[in-house]
Amino acid sequence: MRSKVCCGILAALCLIVTGCGSQSPVTSALPNPPAETVLARGPARYIKHIVIAVQENRSFDNVFDGFPGADTSSSGIMSNGRKRALTPIPFEVHDMDHGFSAGVMDWDNGKMDKFDLNQTSGGQTIGRFAYSYLERSAVEPYWTIAKRYVLADHMFPTMFGPSFTGHLTLIAGTADLNPTESEADVPTNSPWGCDAPSSTTTSTVNTNRVVAGNGPMPCFTQFRTMADTLDAAGVSWRYYAPAIGSNDSGNLWSAFDAISNVRHGADWSRVVSPPQQILKDAAHGKLANVSWVVPDFDWSDHPYSGTPYGPSWIASIVNAVGKSPQWRSTAIIVVWDDWGGFYDNVPPPQKDFRGLGIRVGCLIVSPYVRPHVSHTVYEFGSILKFVEQTFGLPPLGPRGAGYTDQRAHSIANSFDFSQRPRAFKKIPTPYPASFFLTRKPSLRAPDDE
Repeated sequence: MRSKVCCGILAALCLIVTGCGSQSPVTSALPNPPAETVLARGPARYIKHIVIAVQENRSFDNVFDGFPGADTSSSGIMSNGRKRALTPIPFEVHDMDHGFSAGVMDWDNGKMDKFDLNQTSGGQTIGRFAYSYLERSAVEPYWTIAKRYVLADHMFPTMFGPSFTGHLTLIAGTADLNPTESEADVPTNSPWGCDAPSSTTTSTVNTNRVVAGNGPMPCFTQFRTMADTLDAAGVSWRYYAPAIGSNDSGNLWSAFDAISNVRHGADWSRVVSPPQQILKDAAHGKLANVSWVVPDFDWSDHPYSGTPYGPSWIASIVNAVGKSPQWRSTAIIVVWDDWGGFYDNVPPPQKDFRGLGIRVGCLIVSPYVRPHVSHTVYEFGSILKFVEQTFGLPPLGPRGAGYTDQRAHSIANSFDFSQRPRAFKKIPTPYPASFFLTRKPSLRAPDDE
C-alpha cells in the first residue's frame, strides 16, 4: 500500500512540476510563487531575451470566454439592465468606438453595463454586438498557447482608450505630459509621430477625465521610455514595425516614431521593418535582448482587418523562438493593446485619472513557466518592470510623475525558475510562418484609433 501511495504522490509531483508523462497540461489556476523567491532564482540568471508581441483591439472575454480556470462570463448586463448572452462571432466584424470616453462609459463606475452604447466608426450604435466572443475555431492557436503556458486573466492597460496610448505605455509606462494631463485618443494625422504633418495635434485628458483637443504634436520629449534605460545599460533592443502609407513613403507604425530622441537619433535604426523579420532573427538566434513586435494590419486581430490570420501570426512568433537556439533564454509576452469596445466582465481597478483600462488578454510563454492561469492583477507596467528586473535597469521614473513600472506587480511571479527548462512543442496553426514571410505588406496601419 505504501508503495502505491508513494508512486501516486511522485506521479502527481511529476505532472505538476515538470509536465512529464502523457497527461494533459494543468490549465486551472495555480498559486504564483512570491516575487522575492522568483527574483532570488532569476529572471536575470535565466532570461536573456524578452519578446513583447502586441495584438489589436480585443477584450479578454472576446478572446478567452469560457477558458477553464479563467475569470470569464457567458453573459453581460446592458444599459437597460437586461442580461445579454455573449454570442460567437468571426474575426471579420464591425469596428467600435474604443476611445478614452468610450472606455469610461463601458466601465460605468465598475458596473460594466454600457457596452451596448458603443458606436461604430460610422457613428451608429450597434447595441448587442459588443456582447460577443470570437469563435473557438478562430482562436485555437491562442487557446493552445494558453493551455501550455500562462494565461494572465487580470491584465489591464495603463489607461482607458485606444491603440495610440496603449502602445506608448508599452514602451514608457506613461503618456503623461505633466502631473495633471495625459495624452488620450489619437493624433489628428497619420503617421502617429514625429513624421506627421506639422499641423498635427493630439487629444489630452485631465484629472477630471475630461478629454480635449489641441494637445501637442505627437513628437514627445515630456517622458522617458525604455529606450533611455536600455541604451544606458548597453542592453540591445529592436522594435519590429509595419510599413504604412505608400511603398516609397518610408513611414513605420511604431510608438517610437512619437519619441523625439529615438526618431531623430541613432536609435531609429533599431526600428525594423517588416515585422516578419522577427521570424528570421529568431530562427538564426539573433534576437535582441528586448523586442517589441507589432503586426501588419492584415494579421492584427483588428475587427475590420477582414482576415483570421492574427492567431497564426502570434503562433508563428512563438514557434520561431521555440525552435531557435535562444528558446531556453527567452520569455515571450503576448498582449492586446486595448479592448476594442468588446464586452468584458471584470471591472478594472482605478489607480489614477487615466485608468486602468478595460481588461485584455495576456499570454506568457517561456521554458520556465508552469501551465496555469494567473489571477495576479497586472498592468502594462508589469511587463516593463519584468524587463527592468531581468536586465538590472532602474525604474523609468517616480510614481508621482506618472510612471507605472514601480507600482505594478511584475509578471515575474508567473515564472518558476526552480523547474528544469521545458522542451518546446510546436503550436499548430492554420497559416504557417512561410505564409507570413511571403506576404506583401498591406501598408495600412494596424489601427487608426
